[in-house]
Amino acid sequence: MALYETVFLARQDVSAQQVDALTEQFKAIIEETGGSFGKTEYWGLKTLAYRINKNRKAHYVLMDIDAGHDAISEMERQMRLNEDVLRYMTVRVEGHDEGPSAMMQKRDRDDRRGKRGPRD
Repeated sequence: MALYETVFLARQDVSAQQVDALTEQFKAIIEETGGSFGKTEYWGLKTLAYRINKNRKAHYVLMDIDAGHDAISEMERQMRLNEDVLRYMTVRVEGHDEGPSAMMQKRDRDDRRGKRGPRD
């Protein structure tokens, strides 16, 4: 089995619970074929660089996957058929990173900056 990272973008008008349901649906597809998951990160609702199908924002989700090629092909096929998924990208990697991704680290840094008081 190979290691993959998948990021998909869901439409802005679906709720966070519906995005979680989509993630669980894709997890089920992978696990049915004998694959497994590492971490799954919900990056939140973010502004897109350009409009995609009249959407200016999208929900971003990252999934670390350990599965065979057939499982990834089936998951991507289901993503293409689902109207709530705007875009997806799957990349084969040598190893999964431990700890939070760069997007989650950026969010933590931004949160800390906002809590600091005014400078004297």
